[in-house]
Amino acid sequence: MDCKEINKMIPAFLNKELSGRELDDFMEHISKCPECKEELSIQFLVLEGMVSLQDGNTFDLRKRLDKQLDEARRKIRIRKGVHFFVYGLEILAIITMIIIIVLIMVL
Repeated sequence: MDCKEINKMIPAFLNKELSGRELDDFMEHISKCPECKEELSIQFLVLEGMVSLQDGNTFDLRKRLDKQLDEARRKIRIRKGVHFFVYGLEILAIITMIIIIVLIMVL
């Protein structure tokens, strides 16, 4: 994905609306592109800063952005783990079917 596409995805990321694959692509790009990460920080600061100011709360916006990025990384790790588990089950099912076919042919 290029920077233009990533910048369009920032609002969806901030609203936690990205799907699994979109989130994975977004996070991979953000981790490698300082310009897009800076744009993410700016949009986050504007969005969250305005809400916090209106509520009169004290806030640490950098910490909150880091927390949201950590949550996205955790979600990606879980998704990849589930995919790995499912693929393992599929391989096990295929091996089981092959064994059954071989046993039927032998008997």
